[in-house]
Amino acid sequence: MSDEPRRNGTGDGTPEHRAHGDGPTSPKDSDAGAHSALAGSFEHHDVTPEQRKRRKARSRASMTTAIALFVAALVVVVAVLGSTFGLFERKDYHGSGDQPVNFSVADGSTTGQIAQELQSQDIVANASYFVSQFQKRYPEDFIQPGDYQLKTKMSSEDVISTFMDKGEATHYAAIAKTQRLDDTFTTLSQATGLKKNEFETLASDKTKFGVPEKFPDLEGWLHPGEYRFPLDATAEQVLQEMVDRTKDTLKKNDVPEDKWFEVLTVGSIVEFEGTPANYPSVAGAIENRMNNPDGETSGFIQSDASVTYGLGKKTVHLTDEEKKDKSNPYNTYANPGLPVGPIGSPSDDAIAAAAKPEKNDYYYWVTVNLDTGETKFAKTYEEHQKYVEQYQQWCADNEGKCS
Repeated sequence: MSDEPRRNGTGDGTPEHRAHGDGPTSPKDSDAGAHSALAGSFEHHDVTPEQRKRRKARSRASMTTAIALFVAALVVVVAVLGSTFGLFERKDYHGSGDQPVNFSVADGSTTGQIAQELQSQDIVANASYFVSQFQKRYPEDFIQPGDYQLKTKMSSEDVISTFMDKGEATHYAAIAKTQRLDDTFTTLSQATGLKKNEFETLASDKTKFGVPEKFPDLEGWLHPGEYRFPLDATAEQVLQEMVDRTKDTLKKNDVPEDKWFEVLTVGSIVEFEGTPANYPSVAGAIENRMNNPDGETSGFIQSDASVTYGLGKKTVHLTDEEKKDKSNPYNTYANPGLPVGPIGSPSDDAIAAAAKPEKNDYYYWVTVNLDTGETKFAKTYEEHQKYVEQYQQWCADNEGKCS
């Protein structure tokens, strides 16, 4: 037996022991073990470029979402505050305005009431702002009642200037074409505040206004159109201005005074029987009838409008009995020639047509469409009857419009 230690034994100094024992046998071995343990805990993995892109994309999406939520919340807050405190209300328009508007200030209206009406008609943008600006400039004044010419979308300053600096308060009246005398008096009374019977009483003395005796009253002389009368105008001054406007139109058309009755009377019939486009043609046909008593029409004008005026009615449908009634002095079916006076106040166009009628061969006319005013002219009664049938068919197709 040899005394030499065995190399493959299991004693403490053998490599096998070091390999399978409880721990390292030196400090160096201890440090290496610790390093090995840490390395195992934080295992390194390589990141591909594609993964980096996805991570950045997710990061940007998250940021965008956060910003969007913030902005949305901010919008809600601003909207609520803006609505509460009127931050987004338009305070005023800029400039001198857009479309013309006649604006009426009623007697006793407060500045606030006027401002609200201005806003409702889109003349000013904001009633409260208008009131504040007015009170700054005129703290102790008020707006005079009357009618003013304004425009839509005006600045408050311009409206205030029109009311207070440059504007002259007036009474505004619009007299429509084909409006009869009684209706005109009603319109004038409503516009001026003057009593209707004041106008009626004055009208009975037509010579006061320079109207010839041949006219029954002021019918035909109160010229249609727009008027702005001074606030202190009397009923006589109002009527005189309207009569003077008719006289001016007669003079403009070179109508001598001895022709005033014929021109105004024919013009008033033309106004009812045609449209501005065919006024001269209707006037020519009327002249043909009056100048040819031996023709088919025997000198009768045969105007439905004149008959209804005498009856005090407003209709385009007449009975045979009404057409035969000679007692109606305005009945141009039963009485030849002109009626006893105008049946309304003719416009400039109608007066011009009556003053210079179209030279034509027509004796008949009929409006075949009351909505459009389409009028058909004829030389003979036979031809005229065909157009009358068209008118009757139109009436049948448009129930209630011809009654």
